[in-house]
Amino acid sequence: MTSSTALGGSITCRSGSSMSSITHGCTARARLSERFSIQPSRRRWQFAHAALLGMLASGALAAEHDHAAHGEPGDSVELAPMVITGVAQQSPLTVVTDPKIPRQPMPASDGADYLKTIPGFSAVRNGGVNGDPVFRGMFGSRLKLLSNGGEMLGACPNRMDSPSSYISPDTFDKLTVIKGPQTVLWGPGASAATVLFEREQEQFSGPDYRINGSLLTASNGRFDRNLDAAAGNSQGYARLMANSSQADDYADGNGNTVPSRYDKWNTDVALGWTPDEDTLVEFTAGRGDGFARYAGRGMDGSQFQRESLGLRFEKTNIGETFYGLEAQVYYNYADHIMDNYSLRDFVPSMMMPNPTLSRVDRRTLGGRLVGTWQWTDVELKAGVDAQRSEHRKVMNPAGAANQMVNAAGSDALPWVPDAMLHSYGVFGELSWQLGEREKLISGLRLDLHEATDERAFFRSHDPSSMPIVSRNWDNPTAGETRRDTLYSGFVRYEEELVSVPATWYAGLGHAERFPDYWELFVSNPGPVGTVQPFDSVRPEKTTQLDVGLQYAKGPLEAWVSAYAGVVEDYILFSYVPGVMPGMVRAEVSNIDATIAGAEMGASYRFTSNWKGDASLAYAWGKNRSDDSAMPQIPPLEGRLGLTYERDNWSTSGLWRVVAAQNRVAESQGTVVGKDFDESAGFGVLAVNGAYRLNKNFKLSAGVDNLLDKAYSEHLNLAGSAGFADYGLEPTSRVNEPGRTYWARVDMSF
Repeated sequence: MTSSTALGGSITCRSGSSMSSITHGCTARARLSERFSIQPSRRRWQFAHAALLGMLASGALAAEHDHAAHGEPGDSVELAPMVITGVAQQSPLTVVTDPKIPRQPMPASDGADYLKTIPGFSAVRNGGVNGDPVFRGMFGSRLKLLSNGGEMLGACPNRMDSPSSYISPDTFDKLTVIKGPQTVLWGPGASAATVLFEREQEQFSGPDYRINGSLLTASNGRFDRNLDAAAGNSQGYARLMANSSQADDYADGNGNTVPSRYDKWNTDVALGWTPDEDTLVEFTAGRGDGFARYAGRGMDGSQFQRESLGLRFEKTNIGETFYGLEAQVYYNYADHIMDNYSLRDFVPSMMMPNPTLSRVDRRTLGGRLVGTWQWTDVELKAGVDAQRSEHRKVMNPAGAANQMVNAAGSDALPWVPDAMLHSYGVFGELSWQLGEREKLISGLRLDLHEATDERAFFRSHDPSSMPIVSRNWDNPTAGETRRDTLYSGFVRYEEELVSVPATWYAGLGHAERFPDYWELFVSNPGPVGTVQPFDSVRPEKTTQLDVGLQYAKGPLEAWVSAYAGVVEDYILFSYVPGVMPGMVRAEVSNIDATIAGAEMGASYRFTSNWKGDASLAYAWGKNRSDDSAMPQIPPLEGRLGLTYERDNWSTSGLWRVVAAQNRVAESQGTVVGKDFDESAGFGVLAVNGAYRLNKNFKLSAGVDNLLDKAYSEHLNLAGSAGFADYGLEPTSRVNEPGRTYWARVDMSF
């Protein structure tokens, strides 16, 4: 279903996080348990918020009546009475949508949740929040995910804090997805897709302000508050974006509790200077934090601290040929702590016999300079970009920088760097209008990558000792730097057809991707003498053909995007038995693969009130090196939606149907997940309704998993043994939420 007018941002009320640094011992667990529990006081606050919203709505209705009586026009943009059940294509290649609009299933709390509403996207669930997005079966740095032009890279060795976990969709104005290796403008390695969460420049002709916000409450104690406010004039503006989201453990369709409680907040500000219509200088700053417990992991995230700074300059209409210049620098810092005791009852295991924690951080600095040249039928965008990323760990008292530390504390322990990565790129993208209806687009980029191994030693089990004990091994690549020069490019033809109201394209792209931090540094080192990924893993090279078509005539709109490609030196994780009985360790290697698939969709307006939409997504992959299936490929998925719209209200239903997945590669996958079994198909139904009270207020509500079905996704994490008392064994899948009720109020002034 196509998107509609922007709904506005979010209202946040938060006193700050108590977890700026790790809290230790039983006292911490008790305090966090209190915080996570949906206490009567929290419920009273939620009811109070609901009552306040009711009074505000009543007041707004009265004010609207007053305006009508005096013939005074309203100043606010009216909110559309709609909840989105799907996202339509803006072109056969690109998806563009407004992330502020409520969506079914329940409005998202992070980037991965939101991307799941777009055909072709899936996510690996951790718990109630911070999933990891997957597009067409491709994962990690194959997806270039940028927020406001900068890249926020997580610190957790197991991607507990994936880049999408730091993104709150409600605080952005625009989401763009470019499928396949069909652009070179946004950095290296984007073989699967480029995902851009963007905030647009504020526009004020004179002294003015705007306030947009929303409140959401739902089953399982879910409560979100969002605020997006701005004030300024023709010379500049100030913008505040703030949000918080919290939830208790959810229940699956069987009524079983799934450990998934979380609490997170973000605050960002932007200060813009616009001396004329063609110039922008903007400074941004932001902070955030939170904590979450994970049903599918042996540890929980007790801190997700984020700090962000950015500065950008834009100038347009410079001259007849040299049209524009963009310059941007950004700084992102993630300080992450995970432990096995503060958010769960500690259960000793062979790997962690004592309460332990791990603290890591990552500091990313990047920049980009792009110029735009325009001629009669040609436009060229060319520039340079660079990024520096440093990863560190806290050293434990025994001197092992890559081992977790006891719960006694981490604040006083030293930080030790383990990895440093640099990239430097130069690129150009040319658009040539061949005729009235034909267009040729091509691009080329060259990247220099460097990675330095700063680990002095490894710690792993010694199979020659009896009993088997852990020992330090000298790192054979300590202090070494590996360098690679990589190329990426594409050429694409687009045409508007004359005989039918349709547009089609065909593009051939090639992307060479340098191994990321997780692929180079985080696999278990294994026994002494084991070849390490830093020394052995080769860059990944994807060559892919993308084709697509979009049709629109009368009440019918339809689109299709298809792809087929070969991946040389695909970077694969294999989970093999460890030295100790019952233990598993990860090995990283290169294979050759073939991939193919498609997404398609259609919408049809039966009458002025009734509209139906449908979409289908399929991905396929083959490991040519082993003549087997590729791991972590999502199954065939279809969505059917039906919407009724009338005046100030709408109602709709969404039926999501997912097929069984029988093509699996057991014990193979990514740094986050692996295939451990075939999966069953399922179908779930959701319904919603929305009502616009007036131009300032809109109410929406819905029920997800209406029939309370018990089901799990194919891309899944096995349950954690630490939650065995919840029925989550290490071989069981984490189930999705059961029947969930939600309601949301959007406001715009």
